[in-house]
Amino acid sequence: MAVEHKLSIFRGRLTFKSVTQKIWGVLIFLSIVTIVEVALGIFKPQILMNTFLGMKLLNWIFIILTIVKAYYIAWDFMHLRDERRSFTSSIVLPLVILIPYLVFILLLEADYIYNVMSDGFVSWNF
Repeated sequence: MAVEHKLSIFRGRLTFKSVTQKIWGVLIFLSIVTIVEVALGIFKPQILMNTFLGMKLLNWIFIILTIVKAYYIAWDFMHLRDERRSFTSSIVLPLVILIPYLVFILLLEADYIYNVMSDGFVSWNF
C-alpha cells in the first residue's frame, strides 16, 4: 500500500511535483527566514529598537520568526500535516497556551531583575 504525501505548502498556495521538490521548497523557505533573522541580528535597524510591551520590537520579531520556523519544521519534517486533526490539536494547543505564558514570565522576570539591579541594593557584579 503506497503512502500518498501532500505536496503543497502554505495551505495549498504552493504545490510541488514530487516529495524531493517539496523538501527543497521547505528548506529554501526555512533558509530565507533564517537569513532574515541573521540580517536583522547583524544590522539591528534603529526603527526596531522601539519598545513594545516591555521588549524591543526586534526581539518580538525574533520570537515570531522562531515560532514560524518551529511550526514548519514540525508541520512538514515531522509529518504533523498528515496526522488526524485531534492528534495535531493535542500537540499544537498546549504550545499555543505555553508559548505566550513563557514569554509573559520572561518579560515579568526580566523587568523585575532590571528594577532590582538598578534601584535596589544589589549591584551588577556579573
